[in-house]
Amino acid sequence: GTMNVFDRSINFDALFKFSHISASTQEHLKRVYGSFALCMFVAAAGAYINVVTHLFQFGLLTGLGSLGLMVWLTATPHSRETEQKRLGMLVGFAFLTGINLGPLLQMCISINPSILPTAFLGTASIFACFSLSALYARRRSYLYLGGFLLSGLTLMLLSSLINAFVRSTWLFTANLYVALMIMCGFVLFDTQLIIEKAESGDKDYIW
Repeated sequence: GTMNVFDRSINFDALFKFSHISASTQEHLKRVYGSFALCMFVAAAGAYINVVTHLFQFGLLTGLGSLGLMVWLTATPHSRETEQKRLGMLVGFAFLTGINLGPLLQMCISINPSILPTAFLGTASIFACFSLSALYARRRSYLYLGGFLLSGLTLMLLSSLINAFVRSTWLFTANLYVALMIMCGFVLFDTQLIIEKAESGDKDYIW
């Protein structure tokens, strides 16, 4: 008889089972992505407040505030006693960063309102796909990318600096696509780096 391929059931538990990653590291990854999601929503709230209410129109002050919180966060060691305080610093940094993005988002809305949802969905899709690729891949298989990615980032910054004087449309477009590929590579690299650090005992999910 013929076999109907559509009769097969999909085991979603098996789909999201990462047997090569220890249970404690999987729990750590949940916290990492949880703090990432929290920062994303807080930053969105900050940007919304800036765009809609026009409050906190102090670009320099909010910029210095976010920089100060980032420095304070990196200088505060990770421990159970400082966990809540460091999480508060991270949330504050995300909120001020969202406020700083307000004018840029307002400009995008004035040009074409569809830019924002398209950018959000595109970024979320790329992040999800490359994160899952790193999680399913063999451990340490993408860590070698670190040197190449940093070199590519340096070259991209240099070409951007040169283009500030040359003003080449072709170089600007090339930089955009190269930057996209480099950032996708960083998602792979950073995800596996988080796993390796967690496996070696570093459970700092905030920074």
